[in-house]
Amino acid sequence: MTRTDAPALDVRLMNAAAIALFAVFVAACVLTLTRWVATHKMFAFQGITVIGDVNHCNAATVRAHVVSRVKGSFFSMDLGSTRDAFEAIPWVRKAVVHRDFPNHLRVKLQEHQVVAYWGDESEQRLLNSFGEVFDANTGEVEQLNLPRLNGPQSQSAQVLAAYHLLEPQFSALNLTVEALELSVQGSWRIALAGGAAIEAGRGDADALAQRTQAFLKTLTRVVARYSRPLSALESADLRHENGYAIRLRGVSTLAASTSPTP
Repeated sequence: MTRTDAPALDVRLMNAAAIALFAVFVAACVLTLTRWVATHKMFAFQGITVIGDVNHCNAATVRAHVVSRVKGSFFSMDLGSTRDAFEAIPWVRKAVVHRDFPNHLRVKLQEHQVVAYWGDESEQRLLNSFGEVFDANTGEVEQLNLPRLNGPQSQSAQVLAAYHLLEPQFSALNLTVEALELSVQGSWRIALAGGAAIEAGRGDADALAQRTQAFLKTLTRVVARYSRPLSALESADLRHENGYAIRLRGVSTLAASTSPTP
């Protein structure tokens, strides 16, 4: 049997050094290539394609807002920060950003679908269909005759849900809910077009809807008793345990009165 001697120590060291040098050479080549690709003008962004909802923010407006914030090339750009730049534009709710090889950016936008004003009349704030509050120029929606909703911002979706339950109840009697407010203490207040104010008590959206439904079922008969139209309603208090109190223009009356609950 022939015995093979192990390679000499200096040979093993030379082989290891050669492998290490080759690895360093390859890494340097990769780094150089990466830097070249990242800085080559062929991969610098040359255009942005905007698709999706652009009713309130056209493509030119979008580009003007974000062109200075798009950093890097096709390979080095941070998609997360670029998306944030698009979503910072007024009216943009969500942006989905993609790279189009070799030097274009494609962005799909979803706009806020406005359903109401939010907050006090002095505030430039709106509410979208998801119950989210956003800032925008309210002058752009003046022609829509939107209702005004208000309450703690953390409960904006609850306020919107309550409005969606109330609006058809009142519109069935040709009454329009102009404003709905939820106080910090949890009390609801409804304002109708024409000036009528309704104190609707506490509870969630379903409890509020049930209370107002019971009120509206008898309201027509009550105002007819005094030969008044529904538009004569001036105020109502639904916080009574077994009924409600109302005031009609030209007539003061009380229906099923008890002491109101706070």
